Parts: sequence; structure tokens; C-alpha cells
Amino acid sequence: MANCPGRKKRNGASKIGLALGSGSARGLAHLGVIRALEATGIKTDFIAGTSIGALIGAVYASGKLDLLESTFQRFDWKRTASVFDIVFPKSGLIDGAKVSELVRAHIDSEVIESLAIPFCAVATDIQTGEEVVIGQGDVIEAVRASISVPGIFTPTRSNGRLVVDGGLVNPVPVSVVRAMGADIVIAVDLNHQIVTGKNLKPLLANKVTAEGNSMSGQMSRWMDECLCSMHKLKQKLLAQDAPASGQFNSWLSPEPLPNIFELLLASVNIMETSITEYRLRNDKPDMVIRPPLGEFRFLEFNRAEEIIAIGYESAREQLMMLKRSGIMDG
Repeated sequence: MANCPGRKKRNGASKIGLALGSGSARGLAHLGVIRALEATGIKTDFIAGTSIGALIGAVYASGKLDLLESTFQRFDWKRTASVFDIVFPKSGLIDGAKVSELVRAHIDSEVIESLAIPFCAVATDIQTGEEVVIGQGDVIEAVRASISVPGIFTPTRSNGRLVVDGGLVNPVPVSVVRAMGADIVIAVDLNHQIVTGKNLKPLLANKVTAEGNSMSGQMSRWMDECLCSMHKLKQKLLAQDAPASGQFNSWLSPEPLPNIFELLLASVNIMETSITEYRLRNDKPDMVIRPPLGEFRFLEFNRAEEIIAIGYESAREQLMMLKRSGIMDG
């Protein structure tokens, strides 16, 4: 486990830590929460993030949040598809190189130590199951490690360890930001509404564009084409193996079953929801912000403005109460 940068109290004032949770496109709510922090005059002294929380946390610590918010507000389904580079599935369906490029375009610093706000990303050692806290070294590698949803993104290496999404062990990293030196921890939990009655709905809600096309249909067709191409490649490779080819044909037959993306994500949702509840009971933050995001799906980055607004409204009143309480004055 890498040591995270920390600071001592200055002049007796309480230090504020921000724990940004995992949640894919729902993580855009973090942008709204941060805007609410700024609007209420609450200064963030430490940031720890898991998965999308690591991505947004790193950009916030770098001081380029305005640019990132502007980028996401321009996302449509085509731009979303362009960021996810489908590969032949060996250890993941998406390589993640294009996501790294997106992050690189929004971060000036090359190493975590040079960020304006102390920052840590949380990942999981897939071989040992241990939590990996990355608080030093390459910023892009740290974010890439933290966002590697098992089965979706290919794993990556960090200091010789094979790592995946930190949501497997610490979806809302309260303990990490507390260890960095935070006296008061504000946690953002994006996982509390995403399972019950909603877990196997399409990856994208049925939102209609100005051209009258279903956005969910467009993205679904894109995914189907990618998956179909991969299946065709497998069939060619196994063309001489009749039993195996027959098995692949049965997999490709039309059945009313969820696709591979939906199954993987539903499994991750169930796991992270349970882990989040457990960790927040044991690593209690001083404040938990839970934006109501149950209707939003894994890849709905095209709904950035809605998600950001929900994050802002969910945080504003709670943060004003925290501000008025006087506990931040030490």
C-alpha cells in the first residue's frame, strides 16, 4: 500500500477530506457536489477516489475541473462510444487506453505529488484481494488502475501488482481520506439506489434525440456489433473444432437473456452496494451525500447536465448545515 500525502492542521482549523465513490456515469454527480462545496465556501484539503471518483478527484486536485465538466457536457452516444476501446476479450472487454487519454487531456501534473490538493486513488490487488492505495507516482496510471471494472476493463499493473477497480474493496474511500489527515470526512455514495428493481435494465435509458433516434438503441447496436465481431473472430479461430463451434453458435442464438455487459455490471452493482453499506457502517464519515441516481445507467455520460445538477442539489443543503454547525472551525 502506497503512502498518501498528508498535511497537519494549520492554526487549529479542521481539515476537510472528500471521499468520492465509484459509480461509472453516475460519478458525474461528483462534479455537482464539488460545485456545491465551492458555493458554500468549504475548502477541500484531501481527496480520495475510487473508480470514476478517482478520475474526477484527480482532475479536481489538478485544478482543471471546469474543462472536464465542459467536456462531459458535450458527450453524446457517439463520443461515449469513442472513449471505450473494445478489444478481443482476454482479461477485459475494454482496453482503457482512450480513457487514459481523456484523463491526460485534463491533468497538467504528471505525478500525484505535484497535484495542488493531496490525492489518493484506490484500487484492488486482484491476486491477493488487498486494497491498494496509490498516493505517489504517475497520475494517469493511478486513475487507470482505479477504474478497471473487472471483466469490463483490462487490469493494469501498479508497482508490480495486478490491479482492478477499487470498488471491490472500498467503493467510498472514507478510511483512506481519514488516514491522509482529514478531521472531517464528506463522503459521496453513488451506489445506494442502483440494485433493487433496477439492476438489469438496459445500460442506457431510452432517451430520444432530436433526430428521433433512441440513444439506447444506438449504443446497444454499437455494443452488439462489437460483441458480434468478437464472436465471429472466435468462430474463425475454432473453425476446425466442430463441437466448440457448435457451442459458440448456441451462445449466439437469440434468447431473452441479458448481454455480457449487463451481467457483468449487474454483478458489480450488487457487490459494490453491499460493500459500500458495510464500509460506511464501519468507516463512518461525518457526512454522507447520496444523490438519487437510480435511473442512470453505466454509460449515460450523455446525461451529464442532469447528473451534475442532481449532485449539486443533493449536496447543497447538507453542506450549508455543516457550514453553519461550526465544527469546521476546529
